[in-house]
Amino acid sequence: MNRCVRHAAAFCLLLLLALLANAARVQLVAAGGYAANPANRRADIALYARPRGDILAGGRAVTGSRATGGRLAYVRTYADGPLYAPVTGFASQTYGATLLEGTENDLLDGTSPALHDQPLWREITRARQRGGDVHTTIDPAAQRAAYDGLAGRRGAVAALDPATGRILALVSSPSYDPGLLSGAGPSVTAAWRRLNDDPEQPMLDRAIRQTYPPGSTFKVVTAAAALAAGVVTDLRARTGSPDPYRLPGTDVELTNEGAGCRDASMYDAFRFSCNTVFAKLGADLGARNVVAQAELFGFNDARLRVPPSVAKSNVDTAMSPDQVALSSIGQYDTTATPLQMAMVAAAVGDGGRLMAPYLVDRVTDRVGTTVARTRPRLLHRAVDGRTAAALQQLMEAVVADGTGTNAAIPGAVVGGKTGTAQHGMANAGTPYAWFLSYARPSARAPASVAVAVVVEDADAVRADISGGGNAAPIARAVMEAVLKEPAAGLSRPAGS
Repeated sequence: MNRCVRHAAAFCLLLLLALLANAARVQLVAAGGYAANPANRRADIALYARPRGDILAGGRAVTGSRATGGRLAYVRTYADGPLYAPVTGFASQTYGATLLEGTENDLLDGTSPALHDQPLWREITRARQRGGDVHTTIDPAAQRAAYDGLAGRRGAVAALDPATGRILALVSSPSYDPGLLSGAGPSVTAAWRRLNDDPEQPMLDRAIRQTYPPGSTFKVVTAAAALAAGVVTDLRARTGSPDPYRLPGTDVELTNEGAGCRDASMYDAFRFSCNTVFAKLGADLGARNVVAQAELFGFNDARLRVPPSVAKSNVDTAMSPDQVALSSIGQYDTTATPLQMAMVAAAVGDGGRLMAPYLVDRVTDRVGTTVARTRPRLLHRAVDGRTAAALQQLMEAVVADGTGTNAAIPGAVVGGKTGTAQHGMANAGTPYAWFLSYARPSARAPASVAVAVVVEDADAVRADISGGGNAAPIARAVMEAVLKEPAAGLSRPAGS
């Protein structure tokens, strides 16, 4: 081989090595940067090249896909978009995905290994298959009852199956149509700006992402702590509670909306929501007992997923006696999501067991085969059976002959607790109306549904706002919708 050929061969080898080095650099070092570059539309083109799998409620798809004829071949569509927005979230070609559209994205777009019958071949070829379908736990009748009950007022509803933790309804109001954000272009940008600038915050999922002072609904937690600690052993015994009650270490006197709370028994104090009795109970119990009981119901848990993340419901762990007294009636810095308060009602209704709430029942592939299923899971026991029975007695008295009679359902056993939560500087804000409840078809049947409702009714006359008046009728409608189901109250996880 002559000299020129050798030099040419060496130069070609160097070029080949340079090409290989650059290919390695592009694929291994710079790939992340190229993928993240907004100008790179390959991922989006591949993502929207075929229809997404659907999200279903009650066996009916509440999402779909529509062909565009453009490079992004399909966009997301929504049936009853505002009704199911707090469940589905949105899948946007411009703004990404939220809630189930986000947490279940790999299942819906077909990239999840769980959907692949030949995972190794799919990994080699990078081929996509049709996305899976996500079957939610939502009961369409309960969802509709909650949505219609709120009637556009600011507020939220969360409903659970106490025996399993299945989320039966998740409604936030006012709502929005996720389809407005599905595609790309000026109309989507304008809709995004309009929704984000709206002072009513229609895209805020108030059921799981907004916390409120729970007001008197927190008295369920305080009553549980008092019963568990043995501070109260007889529901009918007088408590020795002054009216007004001076908060410990202060000159502030706490009063009640009505009369008859001085030295009232826990039974009567719970029925008529006496602040003085429960504030004194909380101060007597101390921060440790109140906080421990609240945490058994799910407060202070920042890890809760359904699978979308849930805002942490808060009870301060370090409080002075006066702060404990206020926290014990759902004020001070105590806050809760509607889902959290539904969990409290569910635990009481199910004899003290707190089940992990969940929104996805199962996922099926393109031919309908189940590839993943959620199994009911016990978080822990919130209270023992005896305490749960006492709390049921208290909550059922509220509906039978207390502040929650608007939640009564003929032929069913209903337990509830009203709340009117003060908030704002010097409590100047319009109060929030709360109601939490559970219902069962008969005295011997297990609880079929637990509900929490909060209404932020800024247009109401302040004196007319109450949990029993504003929120209880909505809870009743949701409970009636569930109780009408043929299998109401019959589902219970194995081994429970």
